[in-house]
Amino acid sequence: MRGLSGFGKGQARFSGTSFLAICLNLAGLDLSPLSLKRLLQPSSIAVFGGREAHEVVRQCRRMGFSGEIWPVHPTREVVEGYPCFRGVDELPRAPDASFIGVNRNLTIEIVEQLSMRGAGGAVCYASGFSEVDDGKKLNAALLSAAGSMPFLGPNCYGVINYLDGALLWPDQHGGRRVERGVAILSQSSNIGINLTMQARGLPIAYLIALGNQAQTDLGDALGTLLTDERVSAIGLYIEGFRDVTVLERVMRVARERKIPVVALKSGASDQGAKIAQSHTAAMAGSDDVADALFKRLGIGRAHDLDTLVETLKILHVHGPLKGGRLCSMSCSGGEASLMADTAIGRKINFPELTDHQHQSIAATVHPLVSVSNPLDYHTFAWNKEEDLFNTYSAMLECHFDLAMLVLDFPRADRCSLETWAPAVNAICRAAQKTRMPTAVLASLPESLPEATASDLMSANIAPLCGIRQALDAAEIAAAIGEFWKNAPKSDLLSGPVINSNEGTRRRIDEWEAKQYLAKAEITVPQGKRCSDLKELLAFAETIEFPMVLKACSAELIHKSDVAAVYVGISDSDELENRALELFSRFELLLVEEMVASAVCELIVGINQDPVIGPWMLVGSGGIYAELLKDQQVILLPADRKAIEEAVGNLKISPILNGYRSLSPADYEAVVSTLEKISSYWEHNKHQLASLEINPLLALPEGKGACAVDAVMQFQSVG
Repeated sequence: MRGLSGFGKGQARFSGTSFLAICLNLAGLDLSPLSLKRLLQPSSIAVFGGREAHEVVRQCRRMGFSGEIWPVHPTREVVEGYPCFRGVDELPRAPDASFIGVNRNLTIEIVEQLSMRGAGGAVCYASGFSEVDDGKKLNAALLSAAGSMPFLGPNCYGVINYLDGALLWPDQHGGRRVERGVAILSQSSNIGINLTMQARGLPIAYLIALGNQAQTDLGDALGTLLTDERVSAIGLYIEGFRDVTVLERVMRVARERKIPVVALKSGASDQGAKIAQSHTAAMAGSDDVADALFKRLGIGRAHDLDTLVETLKILHVHGPLKGGRLCSMSCSGGEASLMADTAIGRKINFPELTDHQHQSIAATVHPLVSVSNPLDYHTFAWNKEEDLFNTYSAMLECHFDLAMLVLDFPRADRCSLETWAPAVNAICRAAQKTRMPTAVLASLPESLPEATASDLMSANIAPLCGIRQALDAAEIAAAIGEFWKNAPKSDLLSGPVINSNEGTRRRIDEWEAKQYLAKAEITVPQGKRCSDLKELLAFAETIEFPMVLKACSAELIHKSDVAAVYVGISDSDELENRALELFSRFELLLVEEMVASAVCELIVGINQDPVIGPWMLVGSGGIYAELLKDQQVILLPADRKAIEEAVGNLKISPILNGYRSLSPADYEAVVSTLEKISSYWEHNKHQLASLEINPLLALPEGKGACAVDAVMQFQSVG
């Protein structure tokens, strides 16, 4: 191929740092003009390679792309009716977008020439870069070759723009041209293809496959999509994060521009053993930390592809919901019961009707109908459009955050849909009259024809599939709406502050850890580390029984596992006997006053995800820490509101607040202690690798909170 070796190598090179991290104005959060705009919205497309590249040309033609298409091939004269060029230097001008479907070595050469020519961006289809052992150097060479030119991949299918018919996509897909729709970003090309095949009425504006994200990552692509007013919402399929600080800043822009984002993340795993030998590290796996990140950024989280699609439909039509107050209407008691049952345990609900609402609805239905929410209006009005319109309107006028009509359609190949038209017409009219957020919900996905779903979309009604998935979607949309009500956090995430691959970690013993906590004004028991029996007994005379006696060693993490702790020691003889036994096995012992009368025990830990950064865990503590699975993860830095929300979400929270006849704990002291722990991390974040307090005793109201056991690990560099 001519023109692949005549370019110099002296231009500025791109280091691989995210575009948005470099180009965002951190004060105003403005997006840089150095974006993916030319790549995503091209007026000219160059394609390099054989079969895959030729398929890109065919897909552009089928989708009605109106721009210029320039095939580049060393021997062919014409591809799909377009004349071929022999190399980058023969192209009429720098292409806005290029699809590079050649081997990995040739990919690097073409990328360099496109960059030198001033091209707008490229899709690198080839694999064999950072995902394989011998591809690391090639990955670095690709980054260097690209310079300041953005590219997607490598190991990437590319991008589909259904708004303008521009496809840099080497395979079939299931989408069609739209004027407005959702954007989908996927770290799996195949998952992206599958999502275009949905037959549920979701209008897709963009599909972007990110591939290896060697240069352009999730934040970069998100940032560019936020500039397109035709994008209504954004869906993400994520396998991992690269730069959470960029993602946080981009999500602030998304919020300002009122574009909601929902994500499905795969790869949940337990990372605890890799970080530190502690309860908190084992309890909070990477997926818990990812979940905390989504909550912090206001990204809704779906747990399956069905829910991702259904949530995007609600967000496309209605945006985030203002709240979680729902109503349901159906002509079947079975459907009404299923709706009510599926809402149990959620943050959304079907509230009881007021007397006025009850009377208004009752006036529109048959006397034998029992009015409630969910509403079973029976089949008395079936096929009677005006009666249905009156009932639907009365229900919608109750001003719920989302009104859902449960309506499963018959099979078109075996049945008639004729008598379903009055219900569809009635709900469309009622939604138009009241202008309330409305959905039509088929309990089975196959019971909502795609054509009907598209018609409902056009009428500003969300067509939903599956009762569980629909309520999941409504809950996610309501959570995003709730997030948008609050002011943005003043502190930005730091990302990882300690490189776990550099330096060594030094664990200190419990006595030393408590001295650090005490200096941070965190209450610890009165005690002393002793090296012999005489010293221990002398100190014991200065405090009161009952006492606690423990082995004190930096290598000893779980003392109860090796019978190295005694509690409730009531007199001097018992203390001496226990001390002699422990001194026979350990060099140092810790004797302390015993803190009694705790309302409950908590566990608190600080650790660091290698990608997301530092986090704090708070949960039910003591020996039940791992058994109860009652925990919340808070990303650091954290403000008081985030800490209070985490404590309030614990299963043990009612006990803290005085469950039934029990006395409440000193809630203010618990929250204040957690704030001090967070502040201690802030002042020591470049050295503190991990911290665990288990348990933190929540004492009765007015008595405070006390850290009775602590483990700390510091990072030493150099």
